[in-house]
Amino acid sequence: MAAAPVAPRRGNQGDLGFRIGTGFFAVLVLVIVAAIGVVLASESWLSITKFGLGFWATTTWDPVAGDFGALPFIWGTLYSSLLALLIATPVALGIAIFIAELCPARLRMPLVFLTELLAAIPSIVYGLWGIFVLVPAVRQLEIWTPPALKALPLFSGPPLGVGMLSAGLILAIMITPFTSSVAREVLRAVPLEQREAAYALGATRFEAIQAALYYARTGIVGAIMLGFGRALGETMAVTMVIGNSAQVSLSLFAPQYSMAAVIANEFTEADTALYLDALVEIGLVLFIITLMVNVLSRGLIWSMTRSFKKSAGAALTAEPEPAS
Repeated sequence: MAAAPVAPRRGNQGDLGFRIGTGFFAVLVLVIVAAIGVVLASESWLSITKFGLGFWATTTWDPVAGDFGALPFIWGTLYSSLLALLIATPVALGIAIFIAELCPARLRMPLVFLTELLAAIPSIVYGLWGIFVLVPAVRQLEIWTPPALKALPLFSGPPLGVGMLSAGLILAIMITPFTSSVAREVLRAVPLEQREAAYALGATRFEAIQAALYYARTGIVGAIMLGFGRALGETMAVTMVIGNSAQVSLSLFAPQYSMAAVIANEFTEADTALYLDALVEIGLVLFIITLMVNVLSRGLIWSMTRSFKKSAGAALTAEPEPAS
């Protein structure tokens, strides 16, 4: 007697449908990213064909003469973002370590709430605070700067208050909650056994925290790069305090410009097709730089994870030394 055919399980069909649905959403993200790049490239094609790759390296920005170059804006964006990262990273990691490792239990939730509240404040509010509080404070700092330091290119320039230092400081404040929140969760995900093993070997609390930081270093790098990506695309707050001057300067006190700021300031003023296409191409450049930063950060995290797995595997497979 032939065996009756087995009906397919309904659960397997549900699993297949779930896999197809989630796969569709994953592919949709790639389609959206590709569509953004295509639209930016097509809407800036006149500028791309006229200036070519020289658009990235030219410092002239003259809408009247129809001569455009993005170098001052690329410089201002990268300079302000790296300056903000340099300022914010120690602060954010200090906050994350204190909340995750050292903070009393009754203070942990209020501090977490206040830290995350900084991320919810609108950019325009940061900009207003920067104009009325940060810019005057930076102006006083510039006035008090010793003449010996003002002779250096890094501190040269008139005491205006608006400039690269103000932009870097306000960006540092804005990215601190993002970096600290992710770093805190990464530290909380470190297994308790890592700390207990350090204590068992006679480590102090500081050394145990160091061991936890080493274990979580991949996630911490990811948190730092998240903050960097947030700084690259910030618009309103930077526009209000950076000075909006299209120049390439090493000085922290000099007014400069960023890619997002020039688009926000001049997009409605573009009265020619070439002018408009040049602004859209700046958006394309910002899009490409953001993608490059994310690819590099993912590559760095992947290489760190791979080296960590190799070292852990080598430690597990190593033969124990014979007892003396």
